[in-house]
Amino acid sequence: MSSGDPTGNSLPSVIPREDVIFTDLDGLEGVLVDLKTKKFYRLNETAILIWRGLEKHLTVDMIVREVVELYEVTLDHARASVEALVQNLYTRKLVRPR
Repeated sequence: MSSGDPTGNSLPSVIPREDVIFTDLDGLEGVLVDLKTKKFYRLNETAILIWRGLEKHLTVDMIVREVVELYEVTLDHARASVEALVQNLYTRKLVRPR
Protein backbone atom coordinates (compact mmCIF):
# COMPACT_ATOMS: atom_id res chain seq x y z
CA MET A 1 0.00 0.00 0.00
CA SER A 2 1.41 3.35 -0.92
CA SER A 3 2.07 5.89 1.76
CA GLY A 4 -1.24 6.02 3.48
CA ASP A 5 -3.40 5.56 0.41
CA PRO A 6 -6.26 3.02 0.50
CA THR A 7 -7.12 3.37 -3.16
CA GLY A 8 -3.80 3.91 -4.87
CA ASN A 9 -4.87 7.52 -5.43
CA SER A 10 -4.79 10.37 -2.92
CA LEU A 11 -6.78 9.15 0.10
CA PRO A 12 -4.95 8.43 3.33
CA SER A 13 -5.21 5.07 5.11
CA VAL A 14 -8.48 5.14 6.97
CA ILE A 15 -10.19 3.83 10.08
CA PRO A 16 -13.82 4.20 11.20
CA ARG A 17 -14.78 7.50 12.81
CA GLU A 18 -15.57 7.29 16.51
CA ASP A 19 -19.06 8.75 15.97
CA VAL A 20 -20.10 6.03 13.50
CA ILE A 21 -21.77 2.99 15.04
CA PHE A 22 -21.92 -0.39 13.30
CA THR A 23 -24.61 -2.98 14.05
CA ASP A 24 -24.51 -6.47 12.56
CA LEU A 25 -28.11 -7.51 11.94
CA ASP A 26 -27.65 -11.15 10.91
CA GLY A 27 -24.17 -11.61 9.48
CA LEU A 28 -25.52 -10.94 6.00
CA GLU A 29 -26.64 -7.37 6.54
CA GLY A 30 -25.55 -4.55 8.81
CA VAL A 31 -26.15 -0.89 9.49
CA LEU A 32 -23.83 2.06 10.00
CA VAL A 33 -25.25 5.02 11.90
CA ASP A 34 -23.52 8.38 11.70
CA LEU A 35 -24.34 9.99 15.04
CA LYS A 36 -23.36 13.46 13.77
CA THR A 37 -25.65 13.52 10.73
CA LYS A 38 -28.24 11.00 12.01
CA LYS A 39 -27.96 9.16 8.68
CA PHE A 40 -27.80 5.41 8.42
CA TYR A 41 -26.34 3.16 5.75
CA ARG A 42 -27.12 -0.49 5.03
CA LEU A 43 -24.19 -2.82 4.46
CA ASN A 44 -24.27 -6.13 2.66
CA GLU A 45 -22.16 -9.12 3.65
CA THR A 46 -19.09 -7.99 1.73
CA ALA A 47 -19.32 -4.43 3.04
CA ILE A 48 -19.51 -5.84 6.59
CA LEU A 49 -16.28 -7.75 5.98
CA ILE A 50 -14.60 -4.58 4.71
CA TRP A 51 -15.91 -2.45 7.60
CA ARG A 52 -14.71 -5.00 10.16
CA GLY A 53 -11.31 -5.00 8.48
CA LEU A 54 -11.14 -1.23 8.84
CA GLU A 55 -12.16 -1.54 12.49
CA LYS A 56 -9.18 -3.90 12.97
CA HIS A 57 -6.94 -1.32 11.25
CA LEU A 58 -6.19 -3.75 8.41
CA THR A 59 -4.72 -2.36 5.20
CA VAL A 60 -6.73 -2.42 2.00
CA ASP A 61 -4.38 -5.14 0.71
CA MET A 62 -5.15 -7.32 3.75
CA ILE A 63 -8.89 -6.79 3.32
CA VAL A 64 -8.62 -7.60 -0.40
CA ARG A 65 -6.90 -10.89 0.47
CA GLU A 66 -9.73 -11.74 2.89
CA VAL A 67 -12.33 -11.05 0.21
CA VAL A 68 -10.50 -13.29 -2.27
CA GLU A 69 -10.22 -16.08 0.32
CA LEU A 70 -13.89 -15.95 1.32
CA TYR A 71 -15.54 -15.36 -2.04
CA GLU A 72 -14.85 -16.80 -5.46
CA VAL A 73 -13.67 -13.55 -7.04
CA THR A 74 -10.51 -12.47 -8.79
CA LEU A 75 -7.93 -10.32 -7.08
CA ASP A 76 -8.75 -7.45 -9.45
CA HIS A 77 -12.49 -7.70 -8.76
CA ALA A 78 -11.90 -7.83 -5.00
CA ARG A 79 -9.54 -4.84 -5.11
CA ALA A 80 -11.98 -2.77 -7.17
CA SER A 81 -14.84 -3.57 -4.78
CA VAL A 82 -12.84 -2.83 -1.64
CA GLU A 83 -11.40 0.40 -3.04
CA ALA A 84 -14.83 1.59 -4.22
CA LEU A 85 -16.38 1.03 -0.79
CA VAL A 86 -13.46 2.66 1.05
CA GLN A 87 -13.74 5.67 -1.29
CA ASN A 88 -17.49 5.84 -0.67
CA LEU A 89 -17.02 5.64 3.12
CA TYR A 90 -14.37 8.36 2.95
CA THR A 91 -16.55 10.61 0.80
CA ARG A 92 -19.42 10.22 3.27
CA LYS A 93 -17.03 10.97 6.16
CA LEU A 94 -17.73 7.62 7.85
CA VAL A 95 -14.00 6.92 8.08
CA ARG A 96 -11.06 9.15 8.88
CA PRO A 97 -7.34 9.12 8.16
CA ARG A 98 -5.24 7.03 10.53
